[in-house]
Amino acid sequence: MKTYLVGGAVRDKLLGIPVKDRDWVVVGTTPEVMLENGFTAVGKDFPVFLHPETKEEYALARTERKSGKGYKGFTFHTSADVTLEEDLQRRDLTVNAIAEDEEGNLIDPYGGEADLKEGLLRHVSDAFVEDPLRVLRIARFAATLGFKIAPETSRLLKEISATDELESLVPERVWTEMQKALSGKYPARFILVLRSCNALQKLFPEIEALFGVPQPKEYHPEIDTGLHTIMSLNQSVRLSDDPMIRFAALVHDLGKATTPENKLPSHHGHEARGVKIIDKLCKRYRIPNKYHELANCVSKFHLDCHRIQEMKAETVLKKLEQLDAFRRQERFEQFLLACEADARGRAGFEDRDYPQAKYFMNALAAANEVNTKSLQEKGIEGKALGEEIKKQRIRNIKQIIIS
Repeated sequence: MKTYLVGGAVRDKLLGIPVKDRDWVVVGTTPEVMLENGFTAVGKDFPVFLHPETKEEYALARTERKSGKGYKGFTFHTSADVTLEEDLQRRDLTVNAIAEDEEGNLIDPYGGEADLKEGLLRHVSDAFVEDPLRVLRIARFAATLGFKIAPETSRLLKEISATDELESLVPERVWTEMQKALSGKYPARFILVLRSCNALQKLFPEIEALFGVPQPKEYHPEIDTGLHTIMSLNQSVRLSDDPMIRFAALVHDLGKATTPENKLPSHHGHEARGVKIIDKLCKRYRIPNKYHELANCVSKFHLDCHRIQEMKAETVLKKLEQLDAFRRQERFEQFLLACEADARGRAGFEDRDYPQAKYFMNALAAANEVNTKSLQEKGIEGKALGEEIKKQRIRNIKQIIIS
């Protein structure tokens, strides 16, 4: 019985990235022996055990063969005769098919260490095409590691996308990969990789539809809405490491894809359509409410944010109320960053200031200076209290406008 550290833990260790989770493969043993040694069985499809002390996962070496649709459509075989090399061969990428023994020696039968040094994502074997989830995983690794994809692996990604296998993916797994990509250094690569292998159209047709849609005439005509979306996503990375802000930047313009043919999208009209599209997207992939709500705010109000300095105090207060900024200031700050990413997501605008964000925040701060308690102490209650609070908030915001 031999134990090896495998997969992402070895990869990240070689890259100098902090290792979060460690997975182990055990060769030359049986489930009965694992249980006798105090391990707890947790695997449903194949034998996986939790270490009695560290609670880390230990899986018996296994082989697999395709037996059905989707990434769950596999039959696994485990026995004491399965070798480490056979177990590593079933993995997706060479950089994930490196093992380390108990003495710290690397076992690298498929050239993963060399591919790490070259920044290359390359499949281990032709069995790669059997698992549709690998399309998303490759796109995610491109986003988190910044690696390029080997040409032969790109061809296999297109081969998978040409089948109906992507349709069998479990919604939660699609979102998991997307969320990890949005948390990476290069989230735009997730979208671009999916698009390059024709998977974006199948998985995220709402985003694919933006490419080729012209921007409003006020902007550079050579940049379509798809490219603007990518640029906005890149700007959101510069502004924040918050994946919620990045998701909002990614989907803020989905309504523009519904612009009637032969008409340029205007500044008005696409916001409500965008909210409906975001609703469907979030429902389809069961995206958490906090992502969904922020994305809707940005889709619906980002143009208002761009023009906030042109509005009357009464309108500014109305927008603050519609954004629920008084109760949810943290989300309001996220909203402002996503709007700034949108404003900067155009050629020549990347490094421009966005004074609207500071102005809007100052308006909120001024409105919050109204002392509700003192008004109540004066005997103002009920409807009259609400009207007086609104009156004083507008007065305070006017001072911001004058200054």
